[in-house]
Amino acid sequence: MVNYLLKITADLENLASLQPQGGCDDPVFTFYFKFKCGKCGEVSSKDSCVSLNETVPLSNGRATTHLIQKCKFCNREGTATMLPGRGRPLTQELSEAGKYAPLMVFDCRGFEPLEFSFGAGWKVESVAGTTFENVDLSAGEFIEYDEIGERPVMVSNLRASFDVVK
Repeated sequence: MVNYLLKITADLENLASLQPQGGCDDPVFTFYFKFKCGKCGEVSSKDSCVSLNETVPLSNGRATTHLIQKCKFCNREGTATMLPGRGRPLTQELSEAGKYAPLMVFDCRGFEPLEFSFGAGWKVESVAGTTFENVDLSAGEFIEYDEIGERPVMVSNLRASFDVVK
């Protein structure tokens, strides 16, 4: 069993925070990333997706997981189980310091997560208190005008990494 912590950072301009729409443990937020097989090293060609509200039973029938996937090259089966409770929003302070915010922990067996893809379903809050919901970051940035704060807001330079944690 290896736990991987997904961490994110970005440049936030006139924004106080960035997080999934319903918070870091949003049950309907979908995480997209590629997997590397732990046996043969093959990297999946397409993104796989997982969310807290979707579970599948394990073959032994005694437990569930959030994803079961087979390697297309060697046929080894791997699983990913999400472990909520350790994520927090990316704040302006973390962003300015060049630090990453923890988002979600994945218990992966049989493969390693790689290349997180930012997509839709994000929420950003401006320093003036304006909330922008259902933000799509798949283009790599978000640019809008905050009418309450009377200034432009922007998310850019999105980055993510996976760290092994206990």
